[in-house]
Amino acid sequence: MARVEPQMQYVLRTVEERGVRLIRLWFTDVLGQLKSFAISPAELENAFEEGMHFDGSSIDGFSRVQESDVLARPDPGTFELLPWSERDETSARMFCDVENLDGSPFEGDPRQVLKRNLDRARDRGFSFYVAPEMEFFYFANGDPSAPPQPLDSGGYFDLTTADVASDLRKRTIHTLEAMGIPVEYSFHEDSPSQHEIDLRYTDALSMADNVMTFRLVVREIAMEQGFYATFMPKPLSGVQGSGMHTHLSLFEGDQNAFFDPGDPYKLSKIGRGFIAGLLHHAPEITAVTNQLVNSYKRLVVGTEAPSYVSWARNNRSALVRVPVAKTGKESSVRIEYRAPDPACNPYLAYSVILAAGLRGLEEGYELPPEATSNVFALTDAERAAEGMVELPQSLADALDTMERSELVAEALGEHIFEWFLRNKRREWADYKAQVTPFELARYLPSW
Repeated sequence: MARVEPQMQYVLRTVEERGVRLIRLWFTDVLGQLKSFAISPAELENAFEEGMHFDGSSIDGFSRVQESDVLARPDPGTFELLPWSERDETSARMFCDVENLDGSPFEGDPRQVLKRNLDRARDRGFSFYVAPEMEFFYFANGDPSAPPQPLDSGGYFDLTTADVASDLRKRTIHTLEAMGIPVEYSFHEDSPSQHEIDLRYTDALSMADNVMTFRLVVREIAMEQGFYATFMPKPLSGVQGSGMHTHLSLFEGDQNAFFDPGDPYKLSKIGRGFIAGLLHHAPEITAVTNQLVNSYKRLVVGTEAPSYVSWARNNRSALVRVPVAKTGKESSVRIEYRAPDPACNPYLAYSVILAAGLRGLEEGYELPPEATSNVFALTDAERAAEGMVELPQSLADALDTMERSELVAEALGEHIFEWFLRNKRREWADYKAQVTPFELARYLPSW
């Protein structure tokens, strides 16, 4: 407790000096939906010391009714004022760790799952850093009964004048930076009304918190202007979907563990082993990094999203890419994992990605040959000849593969592993029972 005491004192002092009226305590359910309840400043010190009780049985994937009570303990290092300030009063937020009543980590809390996996990496001497590229769409409204209406018809890197979507993106960036979330790039993506904002790299736990904040901020700014933002991976047919390409690196102290100045690619043995682990376990972790039925409308051949397991330098058709570092910055070598989409639970996604990479190091996996061709342009026979296996092509396939994975079960823990499988199998069953517009248009007239 003594280690975080200065942070607690800072929060208490800031709340008093800034006249904060409400402190929102944030946490996530297993699916990555943000949850919140508010406390008054009078309850803040008690929240730090003892945690705040709430009924875990009311949250998807948390407690059963007979073991429902859990504690939300706020992390003072995540304190930020909310720029929208509840319209008429100053408010703030903190992320929480969810604990059992005895103070032990609650196994249904995704944030605690990531912290456990990060501790495992730390025991090996590594810190895990990530930087996601967040893609999303703006639409005129979010009515699911009507076709989504894009706000623009722009394409990749298009710059237009008086573009309402560009203004939304600009407002979003200003709000993110006001909340201490630095942005590296932003631009119009390939599809109509599709945009990308890339977050500057930081440690994986802070980034998972940032991704949760990011999704709320994007939606909040759009809603303020009467529009709708979505992180649904594939909301429009015939155009590219939204991914969350994530740049990864391990550090040993201040040194990038993926960097080797003597290697032609500047990629160390540790970097090669981490990539090998990702490739080997990619099919097993896909249900977590791509958790929706809709996610698999993006991961298909013929789009820019990866559908086969491969790696390459500076080749965007590969699942794992090793970007060429800038001249003079070769020590910043990193890898990019291109499968995840922005609807994932970032705490769980980063957990399984890290677990897969570390397994490659622990077991000494051999890195397969680099994909030197455009994977998208190869025939099935050519891909098979190069040993490229296909990522799961539906949520059902991904769940079957995940269920057989000892690695994912260990990374997530029994509680979340079993609940996730049950919940997602129900989602697939509900989807299978639906008659889609595609089926009506194709079969009704001729059959």
